Amino acid sequence: MDSKNDAPTTLLEAINYFSDPAVCLAFVAAIRWPEGITCPRCSAVEVSFLSTRRLWKCKSCKKQFSVKVGTIFEDSPLGLDKWLPAVWMVVNCKNGISSYEIARALGITQKSAWFMNHRIRLALQNGSFDMMDGEVEADETLIGGAARFMHKDRRERMIKGRGPVGKVAVMGLL
Repeated sequence: MDSKNDAPTTLLEAINYFSDPAVCLAFVAAIRWPEGITCPRCSAVEVSFLSTRRLWKCKSCKKQFSVKVGTIFEDSPLGLDKWLPAVWMVVNCKNGISSYEIARALGITQKSAWFMNHRIRLALQNGSFDMMDGEVEADETLIGGAARFMHKDRRERMIKGRGPVGKVAVMGLL
């Protein structure tokens, strides 16, 4: 996909194009390292490619790394042949796409498709396929009025149970 003319325009073209692992590897490497491949641990440019394992080995720190390290694709057993068509589907569907549609189109479980969908949406919000790094702060709170301030009819209709009934959990990451 060197030019816009080579880019897949349909889902079938995307699935066919990204079915070759070598094409997927070259595609993601070109996006991730436009200036040349560098080690994600020590930023060295002296690396060698291990073609049998589709990994690079840093000549400086002697560590091996894949194109998935440090991206939204990391820690996923699914290959790039599933990830890249899923990215294509999310980006090209103007009204959004459900995890069920992704699962049916790619032949994976709905749970995996849900995981992929959320990671892809996070990457689109950040504008990068890189994972959050450094120190990440997380906090949560519950938003909503106390039941004692509700009208009696509404309070009686609420389901009685443990915890904060009728409140919404809100989470923030920085």
